[in-house]
Amino acid sequence: MFLLFKWLISAVAILIAAYIIPGVKVAGVWTALILAAVLGLLNISIKPLLILLTLPINILTLGLFTLVINALVIMLASSIVKGFSVGGFINALLFSIVLTIIQSLFQILIKK
Repeated sequence: MFLLFKWLISAVAILIAAYIIPGVKVAGVWTALILAAVLGLLNISIKPLLILLTLPINILTLGLFTLVINALVIMLASSIVKGFSVGGFINALLFSIVLTIIQSLFQILIKK
């Protein structure tokens, strides 16, 4: 039940972030739900490998390179999910930042 609720929150956060960032397009609610699932799978499978491979630069940048990895994962998801498009790397970077902030705010609201 908790996993389903978290998936729905991620989809809502994706819709809000796509509305805020001008270069990001989400075709609809179903696309947001599919994108939330794909991003979850990519974050579980590919992101840890990318973080491990880029560990030296991640240490040198005090973890800020993780933002670049997040943007790359979002760009990969845009090539997988039809109906979701990102205008470029900067838009993907902004989308990942805004998405993280919105999801964090939802988590804070849920805990209260």
